[in-house]
Amino acid sequence: MLTINSIKNGIVIDHIKAGHGIKIYNYLKLGEAEFPTALIMNAISKKNKAKDIIKIENVMDLDLAVLGFLDPNITVNIIEDEKIRQKIQLKLPSEVNNIIKCSNPRCVTSVESYIPHKFKLVDEEKGEYKCEYCDEIYKGAKALEI
Repeated sequence: MLTINSIKNGIVIDHIKAGHGIKIYNYLKLGEAEFPTALIMNAISKKNKAKDIIKIENVMDLDLAVLGFLDPNITVNIIEDEKIRQKIQLKLPSEVNNIIKCSNPRCVTSVESYIPHKFKLVDEEKGEYKCEYCDEIYKGAKALEI
């Protein structure tokens, strides 16, 4: 049996879609961290068959909009003195900036590199976003291809 100790102070990113924890771990650059971290893959889940979990023994800034975009089912638990002090349920953000790039070669963002890539959520169920400049639709299925 695998045992991962509880953390005293830090963050637990829970309910990550099974197999995608490594992508979020790498996105957060936790492999370069100078504090303890744990990536638990394919942990048993009551809701789904399996899930991934990331434990971070440190307080750090997380961009919740990015995490919600990558996996809207994530729960972020803030741990203090080995107890959950705050539980944050993520969802798809209504707007994302500079997280995804417009694939339309005629979009102004393809020509002018200084213009930020801005997308608005148009269909939460499908995870679709629309470019604010050219109306190109981004389909959320590729979100974890960081």
